[in-house]
Amino acid sequence: MSAAIDSRLDAWPELPLEAWRETYASLHLLTQIVGKVRLAQTPWMNHSWHVTLYVTARGLSTSPIAHGTRTFEIEFDFVNHQLRLLANDGRTSGFPLEPQSVAAFYSQLMATMGNLGLHVNIQRKPNEVADPIRFDLDEIHRSYNREYANRFWRILVQSDRVFKQFRARFTGKCSPVHFFWGAPDLAVTRFSGRSAPQHPGGVPNLPDWVARDAYSQEVSSCGFWPGGGPIPYPAFYSYAYPEPAGFPEAAIKPSSAFYSADLREFILPYDAVRRSQSPDDTLLEFLQTTYEAAADLAKWDRGFLERR
Repeated sequence: MSAAIDSRLDAWPELPLEAWRETYASLHLLTQIVGKVRLAQTPWMNHSWHVTLYVTARGLSTSPIAHGTRTFEIEFDFVNHQLRLLANDGRTSGFPLEPQSVAAFYSQLMATMGNLGLHVNIQRKPNEVADPIRFDLDEIHRSYNREYANRFWRILVQSDRVFKQFRARFTGKCSPVHFFWGAPDLAVTRFSGRSAPQHPGGVPNLPDWVARDAYSQEVSSCGFWPGGGPIPYPAFYSYAYPEPAGFPEAAIKPSSAFYSADLREFILPYDAVRRSQSPDDTLLEFLQTTYEAAADLAKWDRGFLERR
């Protein structure tokens, strides 16, 4: 294998779902706990943009959170495998990311925050998961594999970088590139500027009004998801809401991408990206052609919304 190919595959590592399924399930819940701290302390923002986490050079961060006149930040460090808390008064703390129950993680986080004078009460029921167990009672989910947590973060780093290139092409309203801990997925969303029909709701353990706020305007959205259910592997996705007529039949690229009737999204398997000659170009081609399908079929004003 050439050095160039070896370097490319190292940047885009393998992430077979079965190999890290238990760690994935546990880490999903840990990000929900930390995300709910931000949710509890942050004024509501349109489309739930105030609850997300962000990719950093070490892992995932809440970004600064207000606590009275103080500010603090929580970061998952997937390099040294630590959870870090940093406050603007110079105080810091943290603890290792290691195999332990969700209940133990929740208790340790709340105690660590309390020792820093950062008392926050969160809603302890997970969102967007079937058969949720309260965080403080969950002794079932307890896996943490350092290698796969690190691989997941490395994929987020590359995806975040390419998504930001794609985002820069659009001058209309557009979300940040951010990590939603509900699904969980890394996503970026473009808006046409027009209102959308009321979303039907029905997302497991998520109030319908939250989904309706998120989809109150017409969107073309894309992202990265570790997989599950009908897509048992990591994948990139792209969808439109509302879905315009003819969207599932639209001609998109690359040839390895397809429309999932189960998810009502275009899917590009992650492995098709990591194994391609140019992962960046392959991913950008998918993002661009699926967006064009959504925008053209829904008659967006592309001349006004796109950077020339």
